[in-house]
Amino acid sequence: MIYATGAEFRAAPQKRVLLFGMSGLGKTTLSNMLRDTGTPQAGGWFHYSVDYRIGTRYMNEYIADNFKREAMKVPLLRDLLMTDSVYISSNITFDNLAPLSSYLGSPGDTAKGGLPLSEYQRRQHQHLQAEVAAMLDTTRFIERAQMIYGYPNFICDTSGSICEVVDADKPNDPVMTELSQHLLLVWIKGSDAHKAELTRRFDRAPKPMYFRPAFLADLWAEYTQTRDPATVDPDAFLRFGYARLLDARQPRYAAMAEWGVTVTAEDVARVRNAADFDDLIATAIDRRPT
Repeated sequence: MIYATGAEFRAAPQKRVLLFGMSGLGKTTLSNMLRDTGTPQAGGWFHYSVDYRIGTRYMNEYIADNFKREAMKVPLLRDLLMTDSVYISSNITFDNLAPLSSYLGSPGDTAKGGLPLSEYQRRQHQHLQAEVAAMLDTTRFIERAQMIYGYPNFICDTSGSICEVVDADKPNDPVMTELSQHLLLVWIKGSDAHKAELTRRFDRAPKPMYFRPAFLADLWAEYTQTRDPATVDPDAFLRFGYARLLDARQPRYAAMAEWGVTVTAEDVARVRNAADFDDLIATAIDRRPT
């Protein structure tokens, strides 16, 4: 790890931390708080959002083209687009990734907003490539944050699917190697109670997500064993897969945590300022088994 002790982390003139874990456990909330705590001159934090980078840099054209395809179905909008009279683009923010989610979609009945499985798999592969590229951009953004904006500290707010695009069990995994050489990797670990709450939230409002290809194939085969694939309700399929995905990701997160440290979601929820964050991370470093 780039910090051997808690004291070394506290004394570091440039703190560099990467947060990972399931969506909904506080990665973005914590990153936003750090970003808003101070100016570059006052030891502020630069917030690098991987999902934002994916949506604005690597999948922006895919998203915009999808909007345009839908707009072309409306005669008025088609005429305006064909004459360059209107401009269509996504408006992704750190806190609103709906354009990216809507593009990823879910497989199922097209009459209910679903995608044919082959198209869904194609978009999943696009996301895989985009996420890997966005993760590897992290080092360059550390340099940009310092050289252009003057921020000494750097927080990387990863996608919940980071564990799906790396193999932390391999000591030479290119993404894990690159990240661990430049940042302290911190797993925000949820409890069984958090899992239940995340599942309840997801049941109320399912949202698209990334699945590893083999996992998706097994999930789809299981779900359609007694159902016609053409009539699958897209949201019902996502609900079916979500709890299974939570369980499948835990050992993958745990393997990633071997490259860094672990904090609990309960501890993260108690962080109110940058000093609290320093205490949280320093304590996690010092209690890590040697």
